[in-house]
Amino acid sequence: MNTIDAIEQTQLQERPDLRPGLTVRVHVKIREGEKERIQVFEGVVIAIRRGGSRSTFTVRKISFGQGVERVFPLHSPNIDKIEIGRAARVRRAKLYFLRNLRGRAARLREKRRPIAK
Repeated sequence: MNTIDAIEQTQLQERPDLRPGLTVRVHVKIREGEKERIQVFEGVVIAIRRGGSRSTFTVRKISFGQGVERVFPLHSPNIDKIEIGRAARVRRAKLYFLRNLRGRAARLREKRRPIAK
């Protein structure tokens, strides 16, 4: 078991600290034939599954009135970068209840930021 952990440690990448309720922009590398381009997926982190190199996070967004969720492996080489936007105040580890909410009801309360002096 220790040899598996040692091999997985080499595959870990430096990523920002993700929490449920964060609005993130995930820059994903997309291969189309010979070419490679970057596609941005922006949404709210609704779930995080920890597990070393196998950890994943789920991002949900509304696209043309339809809810879209995508699960990303956290340490995947296909993820170019992760930008963190707004932070919401949540009291749950998994925000699956957002799937049943529509419109203004699906908004999350913004986290208060300390006043800079």
